[in-house]
Amino acid sequence: RSDRSHAIYTITNNATGEYYIGVTVCSGSVSKALKVRIQKHIRRAVTEDKNWALCRSIREHGVEAFSYALIEKIRGKLEAHQRERELTKMFAPQLNTL
Repeated sequence: RSDRSHAIYTITNNATGEYYIGVTVCSGSVSKALKVRIQKHIRRAVTEDKNWALCRSIREHGVEAFSYALIEKIRGKLEAHQRERELTKMFAPQLNTL
């Protein structure tokens, strides 16, 4: 869909400096969309025992060690996911690995 806005965001482990880059759809406000998406990451880390780098880091350092921020707001799903891939390739965030 090209009629929705998407937020590209970063989650940073303030204890290690490692970070994650992600994208989420904004059906309402950007701040609410980011808050909901971050909570989903946390819930997965705590309850689903995922072995992804971000989840392991959340479990190891605790939720309070993390902060998040908006990088860009982009219109259109395809464009947003393409931009997320560009940023991930450019910056190689440590917590995007499996």
